[in-house]
Amino acid sequence: MKKVISLALLGASTSLMAMYAEQAYLYKDPRIMGMGGANIAVGSYSTSVFSNPAGLANIKKDDGFVVDLFNIGVSASGEIQNFMNDLQDANDEEDDGKRLEATADVLSKYSGEHFHIGVDNYTSISKNSDMFAWSIGLLTATDINLMAHSNGSTNGELLETTSRAYGGVVVGIAKPYDTEIGRLDVGMSFKYITEKSYEGTLGISELVSGDISDKFKDRYERTSSGIGVDIGATYKPYKDNFWHPAIAFSLLNLGSIDLDNNYGGQPMTLNIGASISPEVSYISKLVFAVDYVDLLGANQLRVYNYDENDNVEYTDYDSTSFMKNLRFGTSLGLIDSTYFSTTLNGGFYDGAYTAGLDMQLTIIKLNIATYQEEVGDNTTSITDRRYIAQIGIGW
Repeated sequence: MKKVISLALLGASTSLMAMYAEQAYLYKDPRIMGMGGANIAVGSYSTSVFSNPAGLANIKKDDGFVVDLFNIGVSASGEIQNFMNDLQDANDEEDDGKRLEATADVLSKYSGEHFHIGVDNYTSISKNSDMFAWSIGLLTATDINLMAHSNGSTNGELLETTSRAYGGVVVGIAKPYDTEIGRLDVGMSFKYITEKSYEGTLGISELVSGDISDKFKDRYERTSSGIGVDIGATYKPYKDNFWHPAIAFSLLNLGSIDLDNNYGGQPMTLNIGASISPEVSYISKLVFAVDYVDLLGANQLRVYNYDENDNVEYTDYDSTSFMKNLRFGTSLGLIDSTYFSTTLNGGFYDGAYTAGLDMQLTIIKLNIATYQEEVGDNTTSITDRRYIAQIGIGW
């Protein structure tokens, strides 16, 4: 059963509660999330720069310039539509007292549940030449997370949010080296990210009065930017082996990409992965992969402290979870022709199943996926089943 930790400080004028969060990220490719988020030793996409830049060396050389334009993706929690509809119904009450009461009932009904909605676009151009592979991408995204609280604070029922609007430039390069003991791909990427973040609460009166945007801009908006460097390597010991095994590591977010410690900051993480890609007749691609991310436990859980004037303070503490860091995935390419291709993906992420379908018809791409995010801590399980749909132009 979904639960939330609400720690009320009795006899004080402050309230303490957790806005649970997933591990830090900048971009979630539905092709990768469909296969459990496992990509460190796989690569093959321009978005490999977000997991291991060495994976750019696995982009198919025969594809020449790989262009992805207007890859508009939308992700949302499965229950967010019901939640928003209930809030709208409550706000439609004409009597002020009934409107407040109905809104309180909605927050009580969904108390402790986590909701997410995101919109993103990653436009990129990449190429794998004989000497090295490279990729340049532009990222724009909005990430909104909500959690309802009922009687969990001295302020009464409220809606808590951690949200951001952000974007930037990503440049990656990878080079393969053939040695006597196998092939070694090494890669590096550079990221410049700027964002506006929002961490705070909305009380019932504000939810029904319509001054939401003004409050968030005046009280909670924080602007920050940072530059990060990523490095990675992939080792393939057997060039002509049937299984094509690979092992890899990546060290992500070296530099100032903590974004002034606002929501959306990216901690430095050390990650490892392994994969096999057996050759099977009549199948264009078959991949099995496993990753373990954030070996050093850099991701933290943030607990907020709100006083009666809505001032925000917080404490970050360690909340490392083995299952939260472990990822499995498989990808099955059924058709790969000049005019049409399709791939089925599946896996396990945060201890729950993932699934996805990738399709391309001439230059139109469609990618859909579902995964479950565990946003609780080691003692409290709060799950958020999400769905992604992305459409774009590419060749």
